[in-house]
Amino acid sequence: MSHLTLEKTRRGSTERIQHLREISDNQCEPCVSMERAVLLTEAYKKYEGKVSTPVLRGLAFKHIMENRTLYIERGGLVVGEKGHKPWAAPTFPELCCHSLEDMDNMNNREKVFFRVSEEDRKIQEEVIIPYWKDRAMMTRMERLLPDEWHKLFNAGLYTEFLMQRGPGHTVADGKIYQKGYSDFIKDIEAMIASLDYNNDLEALNKKEELEGMKLVCEAMILFGERYAKQARDLAAVETDAQWKKELLELAEVCDVVPKHAPKTFRQAVQMYWFTHIGVTVEMNNWDAYSPGKLDQHLEPFYNREIESGELTRDEAREILENLWIQFNNQPAPPKVGITLKESATYTDFCNINTGALRPDGTSGVSDVSYLILEVMDEMKLLQPSSNVQISKKSPENFLREALKVSRKGWGQPAFYNSEAIVQELLFLGKEMDDIRESGIASGCVETGVAGKEAYVLTGYLNVPKVLELVQNRGFDTYSNEQVGLDLGDPRSFTSYEEWYEAFFKQLTYVVDVKVAGNNIIERMYMESMPVPLLSVITDDCISAGVDYNAGGARYNTSYIQCVGVATITDSLAAIKKNVFEDKTMTIDELLAACKADFEGYDEIFDLVHNKTPKYGNDDDYADHLMVDVADSLQATIAGRTTPKGATTVVEFLPTTCHVYFGQVMEASPNGRHAHIPLPDGISPEKGADRNGPTAVIKSAAKLDQLKTGGALLNQKFTPSVVAGEDGITHMSSLIRSYFAMDGHHMQFNVIDRATLIKAQENPKDYENLIVRVAGYSDYFNNLDRALQDEIINRTEQAFA
Repeated sequence: MSHLTLEKTRRGSTERIQHLREISDNQCEPCVSMERAVLLTEAYKKYEGKVSTPVLRGLAFKHIMENRTLYIERGGLVVGEKGHKPWAAPTFPELCCHSLEDMDNMNNREKVFFRVSEEDRKIQEEVIIPYWKDRAMMTRMERLLPDEWHKLFNAGLYTEFLMQRGPGHTVADGKIYQKGYSDFIKDIEAMIASLDYNNDLEALNKKEELEGMKLVCEAMILFGERYAKQARDLAAVETDAQWKKELLELAEVCDVVPKHAPKTFRQAVQMYWFTHIGVTVEMNNWDAYSPGKLDQHLEPFYNREIESGELTRDEAREILENLWIQFNNQPAPPKVGITLKESATYTDFCNINTGALRPDGTSGVSDVSYLILEVMDEMKLLQPSSNVQISKKSPENFLREALKVSRKGWGQPAFYNSEAIVQELLFLGKEMDDIRESGIASGCVETGVAGKEAYVLTGYLNVPKVLELVQNRGFDTYSNEQVGLDLGDPRSFTSYEEWYEAFFKQLTYVVDVKVAGNNIIERMYMESMPVPLLSVITDDCISAGVDYNAGGARYNTSYIQCVGVATITDSLAAIKKNVFEDKTMTIDELLAACKADFEGYDEIFDLVHNKTPKYGNDDDYADHLMVDVADSLQATIAGRTTPKGATTVVEFLPTTCHVYFGQVMEASPNGRHAHIPLPDGISPEKGADRNGPTAVIKSAAKLDQLKTGGALLNQKFTPSVVAGEDGITHMSSLIRSYFAMDGHHMQFNVIDRATLIKAQENPKDYENLIVRVAGYSDYFNNLDRALQDEIINRTEQAFA
């Protein structure tokens, strides 16, 4: 973090922003902030066992917001940090109580580190661990989850998001721009007054939930009032007339928000940011609190003030650039173990949707949309993640301007299909009015209804390793344990159909164990870990008197993210064609080659790697097998009901888990070598897509993406391929064509292999190099070697 070049520090449209950016980039180092953990512990020691759990959570949050450090950076227009200063990440011991070894690991690791001082370590040892070690959710999960769950987890068949992070997704709709927290208190008090203890047997539980919600609203008001007071206190002793004036203006903003609804563009931005900080301090949500359709939320304030002359476009841009810096200053809280492997990044997956459809179904592109593109381009920051929604109604100029940013090669914005998002949400049972108002993509590629839905990621599923278990009769060579079903000696299978039946049985077993664990974990969060603030800002938690984590949201969805679709498809193709159709090898020979990592099996490797149909080439032979796999995933996963009434949904994204999943696997029948990363999302296997990008999108579109919660597709181009107006036209046509075939998402890396290799060999010369990883971008230098290699080896596409 502290060795970035001058080029990056000069980004920003004004000297103020350049100064704030320089501080964020060069004067801040990722570190642990123990303040939240200490304050939480104080509150729990004072109140635990004396009040209900929702009230306990409300009181704890209020204690934190009343006593936490407030930080105002000189020149800042937007205030609020998760920790005690920029790049200071709070810990959440109620979820994961870090051991001293964890703290040392965070401090000492080369990538995605967090500095831990001796004082921090002492606090963890003497204050946090004694109280939280046996209370933490992760500790309790390890005790409650069955042995078969742990065996599959340790073998790398799946991961579990909610061991170290709380349930998401958490996305803003328009209500926080129309109401202040004093208004929410009035709504809550009205619901408490209406409770019927004679006829509603849940009335007392509802009252406790609502009391917790009221407490967090009071805490948010107090948070703003404290900032107003601090700004005035600083102004009282400030000698610089300009900064003194700005401090008093900041105080006036905080007098209004978050207590009241915002009246100005700047107040609206600050209202969102205060809420963002509140939600992410209350709980370490996966993903963090996203702004949703930020351009549409800000547009009324912007238009009104631009028309009245109270705001200029440049002033609005400066405020947004400051907001981008605030996002950049909030790294995702520290992760350890497998959770770090599945998401090895500082990025907290806040995702801004720009240009989405309006509630009446018309294009939502406005001047604010273009302004956000300009800010994104100028700031070139990893956070927030930015996307554009493209529909049939989107102006072609908007798509082209977004592509001009994307073409610069740092992976933003990503591109989403508005019509597909609508159809996906309709398929999942959402109402059209809600979809048009708040249908968004968040996190990496996940689809949901902002402000009205709890759509929770539960973990990644290693689909090709299920086949590996079949090959090894349920034995896992990574953990050296019997973890799956013994379905007989695969060498005795006499047909491809018998192989596939075994794969489906093994898949059903793995998913059954995973979902059983999900249900246990969800019940734990329902009973032990309410989130009253998130409940306040999510329909219909107040009216139902039910917490967000307990099913209070209008819609509830549970996602399992499937990884390695291309690998399993190509592996099945290798078995089907070479063993049972062409009979160019026996199954015994193919399995022996996999065990040997193809060492000494050059002819077999050449056949399976180079001469067998592959997904990603518009080849129906392989693509139909991909559809079979997708159908099997739908059959085993989709539609399951969870304890809080959520519906389980399939989606396809990896974050960095495709690297981890590959590391725990042997060689695959398609010629993928042992321990090599799996492909990301629904992208083809590295080097397998040999017929150009049009063939890739035709293959990907054969997957029924409208039945999923999102499907990630990465494409890589060299800069020369997409140069000039013709390059933009080609990229635009590719996106429009894919979206016409109901593709959900597409994103680009625009960089050549030689540059990436040079960056790997000489990292100090490429400290500003940003690449698209999966559903997010990151500095190339922040990536582990295996992930760097995976990005280097992605196919460089060209337009015919």
